[in-house]
Amino acid sequence: MTFNIQEILDFLPHRYPFLLIDKVVEFERTKRLVAIKNVTINEPFFQGHFPGYPIMPGVLVVEAMAQAGGMIMLAEIPDREKKLVVFTGIERAKFRRPVTPGDQLRIEVEVLSFRMRAGRIEGKAYVDGKLACQATLTCQVVPRVREPQPAAAEPPAEPAAAIAVPDTGTAE
Repeated sequence: MTFNIQEILDFLPHRYPFLLIDKVVEFERTKRLVAIKNVTINEPFFQGHFPGYPIMPGVLVVEAMAQAGGMIMLAEIPDREKKLVVFTGIERAKFRRPVTPGDQLRIEVEVLSFRMRAGRIEGKAYVDGKLACQATLTCQVVPRVREPQPAAAEPPAEPAAAIAVPDTGTAE
């Protein structure tokens, strides 16, 4: 099963400039997903990371893996438009080679454990068939809209102090 960008937007709440998956080329429910991220010089992070030597920040490569894992989780949730999959942990992250403009990042995630409220995945990102990054990620499913917090009781307003107007003794 594959997904184009419009179908990805139906799953993930992320939007530009933080949506880091362009298409899904393989998908096996509750087991595995392979996504593609086309890395271009137009990415906003390249302006400062690093001028003259643009490298995709490693944390964003990991975020792309987390988004791919989030798609696996959200695919199993019937009311996914009311849920978010949030990142809760990163273990054993390793960065093997830089990701630069013009690269096509192939993101492969495999489910290690899956429950309706939480998951654990092994993510790997490749450029030209060579491992660029790997990490084990954990996530949790939470409501998309935060529950309203009860308002703190405000102290009662004090009555306005009467303003004394001095008597000048003159009548108008």
